[in-house]
Parts: sequence; structure tokens; C-alpha cells
Amino acid sequence: MADKVIIFDTTLRDGEQSPGASMNKDEKLRIARQLERLKVDVIEAGFAASSNGDFEAVQTIANAIKDSTICSLSRANDKDISRAAEALKGANSARIHTFIATSALHMEKKLRMTPDEVFEQAKLAVRFARNLVADVEFSPEDGYRSDPDFLCRVIEAVIAEGATTINVPDTVGYAVPELYGNFIRNLRERIPNSDMAIWSVHCHNDLGMAVANSLAGVKIGGARQVECTINGLGERAGNCSLEEVVMALKTRRDYFGLDLGIDTKHILAASRMVSQTTGFVVQPNKAVVGANAFAHASGIHQDGVLKARDTYEIMRAEDVGWTTNKIILGKLSGRNAFKQRLQELGVQMESEADINSAFTRFKELADLKSEIFDEDILALVSDEGVTHEQEQYRFVSLSQRSETGKHPYASIVFTDNGEEVKISSDGNGPVDASLKAIEAHVNSGAEMVLYSVNAISGSTESQGEVTVRLQNSGRVVNGIGADPDIIVASAKAYLSALNKLQSKADRVAAQG
Repeated sequence: MADKVIIFDTTLRDGEQSPGASMNKDEKLRIARQLERLKVDVIEAGFAASSNGDFEAVQTIANAIKDSTICSLSRANDKDISRAAEALKGANSARIHTFIATSALHMEKKLRMTPDEVFEQAKLAVRFARNLVADVEFSPEDGYRSDPDFLCRVIEAVIAEGATTINVPDTVGYAVPELYGNFIRNLRERIPNSDMAIWSVHCHNDLGMAVANSLAGVKIGGARQVECTINGLGERAGNCSLEEVVMALKTRRDYFGLDLGIDTKHILAASRMVSQTTGFVVQPNKAVVGANAFAHASGIHQDGVLKARDTYEIMRAEDVGWTTNKIILGKLSGRNAFKQRLQELGVQMESEADINSAFTRFKELADLKSEIFDEDILALVSDEGVTHEQEQYRFVSLSQRSETGKHPYASIVFTDNGEEVKISSDGNGPVDASLKAIEAHVNSGAEMVLYSVNAISGSTESQGEVTVRLQNSGRVVNGIGADPDIIVASAKAYLSALNKLQSKADRVAAQG
């Protein structure tokens, strides 16, 4: 293990804590399958005790994924740990990740527990978890801001109780690389049984240093597991970005001298799947997966790359999937080719009827645009969904009028609990009119806090992908819609967000 870094992906747990980024079971399973193709070592599938929906998602992923370890988060109590173990029963390789806060601030203000009480609870939690699964990870929440003496005492005790991985999180993104790396190293040097566990880092990006801190934890601190998310997704400023930390370790192997099990060709597909599922758009200048990551505008740069790629490129675009994302599918493509591509993209349909329905939608799209890209297929599947469980509202059709000098107008048909509704409205533009028409019937009272339009591929034929973020009574949800007609995509996105607002699933807060 000394020469390999374990990649622990928490997109489905910590990443989902981004406001509006909640995913349903089918969406989580689709992403988990892509993470398995990426050869992620550990997939943190959720927080099984937080809700029935999260329990079912962890259970479904544990039963479906065979090549990655499946992990569930749990607080340091028997009820949470038992729930996690139950959800993980079907896993080929299962891990329980239990945590409790150890900083003075968190113990006093949040837990209202004494250090001795936290110490005992941490020990008992790991002991209980170790009796249920062989692989137990322990995290002292807000570990970086914890008293080192107390942290040493707690970690030594939980390793003695059988913890196989020790994760030291920078929960609030306060760390600086050199200091964080030395912090990990000092803990490992001071704790007598530190060599009995794998050490892990989990860094947040509040100061923009999550990747740098994680790499320092590996290089200076000797950590051999990095906890990260696709696209750096996560609450506040996000988490350590999987694609960045993986490509840093791979590209600078001369410096780090460490190996990875990741199949980097699937990074871009994973990035786009997560972006399209959650509605969190990847900025063009994002490292590795941004649209401009391998683009060269400067004439000097272009000339250099044409003469020798390594003049300005330190990575090959194809190594992270940039040349494999385009497929030659169109209206003449057959069902088998379409089915094969779904499998390659990690999309699993429950039945032949679902495949036939998706293929019909694919053919309808192919009549509208000459080339179909992977992004189009993912958007099609994400937009329509494999199932429509618990959907109160579903788009049917829309007509609109927009003419210079005249007030825009829209008429929309959608279903409300299976009953068709037709309603019209005017507005400041066709999108505004369409959404006002929906709201006139629904009367949700929600505030729109984000409206974003993104072209799925780079042409005027592209499908438009719209993200709508709604806030109501403290809940924040994202709705995503895709269609060659941007007004239709907007209506679909708004209805999608309304459906999520209707969900009454309560979630217990996890660690940061």
C-alpha cells in the first residue's frame, strides 16, 4: 500500500450536500456505475441513516457495484452504524465510515459533550462497527482545528478498537498545504499504532486549497487515501476535485512517486454525468474537465502545440477522455448500437420496455439534430428519467409567441398527478411567460435563485440544458431540463424543481 494512493469518492454523499444537488436513487446508481468504470477504489454511496431514500440508494449501489468498495457514512452511535451495516449487506466489499467532532468548538457548541465523553463514544462506535464489518473508517470531524494531544489520544484508541482507515478532515477549509501536511505527519509520528491503519485526507475548498492541501497530506503527511468528489462538488466552495488530484499525481509521478488504480479515460464522462445530473455547470476554465482545459487561443501557443504538443500541454486530452466523448449515432443507428452505448456510459435500464422507450426518445432527438453526442444521450436519460416515481408534474407540450414590439405569450400543457392541465400567461419573454403559466396553476410560492442555460455540445444544433434552482421554506432544489428548444428545456427544468420540492424526505445533516 505504501506506493499506491486510494481514491475515495464522496460525490454521492458529501457532494450531494451542495444546495440543490440532491439526487434520486436511479441517478446515484448511474453515477456509481460510472465511478466503477473509472476504477474508483471506494465509493461513499450515502448516509444510510439520514433518510429512507438514502438507505435505499446505499443498498441499491451496494448490491449493484462489484469492483469498488461501497461505504456508508454514520454518526458515532449504534443506531446509525446498524443502519449502515444493513444497507451494505449485499456489497462485495463494504466499509462503514463513522465520525464524531473533536475540535473544542464543535464539542462545546454543537455536541455539548466533554472531551472524555467524545473519546468514549468514538471508541464504542468503532468497536461496534468493527463487529459488523471488517473495514471501518473513523473521522474526527473538524480534525485540523482539534487539539493535537486530544486527537492523538482519540485516534490511538480507535485504531486499537479496529479502525482500518483514519481520516483527518479539514472540515471548514482552513488549512494551508505545508501546515496541513506537517499536521498529518506529526500525528502519525506521535501515535504508537499509527502504522496499523491507512491515513486519509478530506479537504474542503473554502480558501481554494483543497487539492493542494490533499496533495500535501499525501506527500508530507504520508496519507495514502484522498477523499474527493467529481468536479469538486460539495457544500460551500466544494471538496477536493477528483480529476485534479488524480491528474496531479499521475502527471507529476516524478515528484510524488505514487501509483493510482484510476482509469483516467473515463474522467470526462464522469464529470459531464455529474454536471448534468446535479445541474452544477463546470466552468470553462476548470482544470482537466473544463471546455477550455486543452484549448489554445494565443498564436504563439497554437504554433508551439502544432510543432510539439509538450511545449504547452503537460497532459494529453485523450488521457482524460476528451477524444472519446463523441460517438457516431444518428437517425439511422440501430437499437443495439444505442443499447451498447448506454452500457458504456454506465446507464442501466430496468427492463426492455425502458430501453425501447429511451430508444424512441433517441430517435425523436435524432430527427432534430444530425449528430448525437454522449452528452445528448446522458441529458436525454437524465431528463426523461428511467422511472417517474413520485413525480407530481410532467411536461406534455408548449406553444409560445414572441415577436418584436409585442408582449410574449406562452401556453403550456402538463400533468398534475396524472391529470392534464392547460394554462397560459404572458411575460417579459417566452421563458418568463412559460414559467409564469406553470406557477399560475401550481402556486408554489418558491423563489427562483438561479436560472442557467448551457449548450450541451458546441453547435447551434445543440440541445440546451437549463438549470432552475428554487428555494422554499428553507429547502433548496435544482431542476434540470434538456431540449433542442430552450423554452421547452426551461419548462421541463422548472417542473423538475417543483417535483423535488414536493418530496417530503427529511435528511439528517452529515459532517461538512
